Amino acid sequence: MNEIYPLKFKPVFKEKIWGGKKINEILKQDFSPLPNCGELWAISGLNDESSIVANGFLEGNALNELIEVYMGDLVGDAVYEKFGDEFPLLFKFINSEEYLSVQVHPGDDLAMKRHQSLGKTEMWYVIAADQNAELISGFNKKLDTNVYLKALQNNSLKDILKIHKVQAGDVFYIPAGNVHAIGPGILLAEIQQASDVTYRIFDWNRFDHSGMTRELHTDLALDAINFDEQLQTKSQPVITKNKVVTLQKSEYFTVNLLDLDKRVERDFFEVDSFVAYMCVEGAFTLSFSGNVEKILTGETVLVPATIKEFEIIPNDSCKIIETYIV
Repeated sequence: MNEIYPLKFKPVFKEKIWGGKKINEILKQDFSPLPNCGELWAISGLNDESSIVANGFLEGNALNELIEVYMGDLVGDAVYEKFGDEFPLLFKFINSEEYLSVQVHPGDDLAMKRHQSLGKTEMWYVIAADQNAELISGFNKKLDTNVYLKALQNNSLKDILKIHKVQAGDVFYIPAGNVHAIGPGILLAEIQQASDVTYRIFDWNRFDHSGMTRELHTDLALDAINFDEQLQTKSQPVITKNKVVTLQKSEYFTVNLLDLDKRVERDFFEVDSFVAYMCVEGAFTLSFSGNVEKILTGETVLVPATIKEFEIIPNDSCKIIETYIV
C-alpha cells in the first residue's frame, strides 16, 4: 500500500438565502458559481457529503473510504479508536450577507439520543468583517424558560440576546447549547464537530425564494438551550509573528493560528492526530520528506498522523489555522 500524503479536497459550495460574494472575492479562488454562496465545505466526513480528494494518486477517493483503508495512519490511532471510520470534524468557510437564523445545537448525549449523531460544538475565526458587523452569541442575562418563550411569542427575542461587534481576528467559541447567529457582512472559518444537527429558533420572519418560511424547531431546542451559564465566548488573541498562538483548546479540538513571514518547523511526535491547515490569507508550501504541496488562500489541507514533522514555508506571508485533536 502506498504511503498516505497531505490531502487536498474538492470544495463543496452551499447556496444559502443569507449568503453572498465574499467566499469568491476574499478567498480569491473564484471557487463558486453560486450567486449567494453561504458556505464552502473544505473537509467533511459526513456520510452523504464526504470530501473527495483533489490531489495525488488518491484523487477521486472519498475521505471516509480512506479512513477505512488507512485508519490510524490517517487520523491517528487514538482518534480512530474513538471515532472509527467517521471523520470527527467539519471544516467550513462561511459568508453571511444577512443574519443567519438564531439557532442552537444539541450536545453529544442529546444528539445521540435523538439523531444518532455527535453533538455540535464549534469555533469561529473571523477573516473579514464589514464596518459595524455584529453577531449573536448567548443571552444578555440569565433567563428561565418562561421568559425565553415569552420573548419568542412577542417577536422580541433579539432584546434578550447578547450582541457582539465583530472585526477581523476575533475568535468565538460556540459550545453546544449556546444560542447564536452570525450577522451580515462577515467571512469566517468554522471548525466544528462533525454534525449537521441544527435547531432553528427564529428566522427573522424571513421568506425563502418560494415565498415560504423556514421550519422552526422551538420544542426540540428547549432541551438543548443552556439558559444558566453566561459564557465568555468571544476572545481577541494577541498574535505573535512566526509563533504558534492557541485560539481554542477543548476536548473536541485544538485550534492555533500561525501568522508567518518566514519558514517554521512543526513536529507532532507527541500528538496522535491528523493536522488540518486552513489558509485564510496568503499562500504557503508544505515541505515533508523531500516532497512539497502548495496551499493557496481559501484552500485546506489534511496532514496524515504518520507525517510527524514538516516545514511550512510562506509565500511572502500567510495566515493559517491549524487544527488537531488531543
